[in-house]
Amino acid sequence: MRIHTLLRPHWKALTLALLAVVGETFADVLQPWPIKVVIDNVVQSKKLPGWLDAFVAGVFAGDKYATLNFAVAAVAIIAVIGAVSGYMQKYLTTRVSQWVGHDLRRIVYQHIQRLSLAEHHESRSGDLIMRMTSDISAIQDFINSALLGILVNLLTLVGILGVMFYINWRFTLLALSIVPVLFFVVYFYTRRIKAASRAVRKREGELLSGVAEVLTSIHVVQAFAREDYEDRRFASESRSNVEAGLQARSVKARLSPIVEVTVAVGMCLVLAYGGRLALAGQLSAGVLVVFLLYLGKLYKPIRDLSKMTDTVAKASVGYERIQEILEIESGIRNLPDARPARPFSGCIEFDHVSFGYHGEVPVLADVSFRIEPGQVAAIVGPSGTGKTTIAGLITRFYDPLSGAVRIDGTDVREYTLKSLRDQISIVLQDTLLFRATIWDNISYGRPDASPEDTIEAAKLANAHEFIVKLPEGYATMVGERGVTLSGGQRQRIAIARAIVRNAPILILDEPTAGLDAASEQAVIDALDRLMKGRTSVVIAHHLGTIRHADVIFVVNGSQVVEHGTHDALLASGGLYAELHRIQTTG
Repeated sequence: MRIHTLLRPHWKALTLALLAVVGETFADVLQPWPIKVVIDNVVQSKKLPGWLDAFVAGVFAGDKYATLNFAVAAVAIIAVIGAVSGYMQKYLTTRVSQWVGHDLRRIVYQHIQRLSLAEHHESRSGDLIMRMTSDISAIQDFINSALLGILVNLLTLVGILGVMFYINWRFTLLALSIVPVLFFVVYFYTRRIKAASRAVRKREGELLSGVAEVLTSIHVVQAFAREDYEDRRFASESRSNVEAGLQARSVKARLSPIVEVTVAVGMCLVLAYGGRLALAGQLSAGVLVVFLLYLGKLYKPIRDLSKMTDTVAKASVGYERIQEILEIESGIRNLPDARPARPFSGCIEFDHVSFGYHGEVPVLADVSFRIEPGQVAAIVGPSGTGKTTIAGLITRFYDPLSGAVRIDGTDVREYTLKSLRDQISIVLQDTLLFRATIWDNISYGRPDASPEDTIEAAKLANAHEFIVKLPEGYATMVGERGVTLSGGQRQRIAIARAIVRNAPILILDEPTAGLDAASEQAVIDALDRLMKGRTSVVIAHHLGTIRHADVIFVVNGSQVVEHGTHDALLASGGLYAELHRIQTTG
């Protein structure tokens, strides 16, 4: 993505802003000229150039103060042109910068949402937030103050130099003698400022990531009384951020004084040379004064350009950091020939599937099994043997390293991601609810669901009874991640969300873990209703909840070592029977 692709839709506003820049430059270049007219043509009674004298006489006919009136009018007109042009330029560039920021945020947000879980697990949420906020703000600041600001200053420089050469070319060459030094200084410090800005951004991202991590795990911090430790860790990261900021500021602070001293040297040279010419009668007072005014205006754009190095450096670093995100290609994406999936009947097949995170030690090795449409299939086994990974492969959160996962005989990679996931409902062990109303959380599974369908889903999930007792019923706001509800209540809302979705395939990942007996029974009853008529994959540690499953697959050592019904597996005396014995006698 290039910045000009973001600016292209706003070319009309930028064109008007460019015209305003021309007007602002025109006013800036002409601003000192009426002073020369007053000194030379009013005070010293010198004649105006022929064409200008005729114009003044025609406009201010018969007025003995015609030249003075002309100079006064010129000051007012130039000021109005400069004010209007400056306002239009700032308003239009601000408008463009805000909309470019909006577009860029949307692009980055859409890209981040579509990265695979593997990429999200490798990223830190605080750093991603930093890139979406501060880094984009830096680009907005560049468009707002530097994009056309640089053009304004360059045009002003060209215009002032043209007038100065017209007035006295020797003066102008003398004034320009310091420019190579200025550009060398600015170039040298720009590279150092950019490196310092990059270090600051990195530190700020790490600091924000640490804060986000603690806030999302605050119950663990407080449960283990680790507040003091987290205080010390935050203070250490904050000090590192301060040190990086001070180092960056130190580099930036050196530039301005060096530029000011260099500019003062140029002013001294011109003033000394011009003063001698004026004392010798070789230069009029008006020319000397207006030249010194122009000289001040000449150095102002140079100063401004040097100050813009910070804005440009921050924007450049921000743009690079955003590009780093946008250049990450999700490992899970639609293949070129992917097609929308037809309504599933629900047959799931693993065909010699092997998978390992980052291609390391395999979590699954040559796994094959088949789940028929409408079956309830349970996946059990010791922790860390790949049960949740199987669910992730069905939904295509991950792709197998070898083999194929098929639904209704077709490799899931041949379907578009949206059409695949639209037909799968998931109820997780760690139920995630949004900070929204209960109504919104249930209908999140199907936004176009009717009120009747949403309420019916809540009833089937055994959630309607406790919802209507809440202060605002279905309009009750749920705290972030659902912390204002009990575990059983959150789980039943999640089940209602899955019911309203009405998908042909259902995945349940430890749906009753951590619940008390009463809540567990309410959830199990709701799950029984939810699973009717659907292909259901249930991942469970508690074997009592899956005794009525049509087929049970036992996973151990990255492979499916047993499969069959509850009674058949108990009779075989294998790993399942051993796990069952431990749970029933423990």
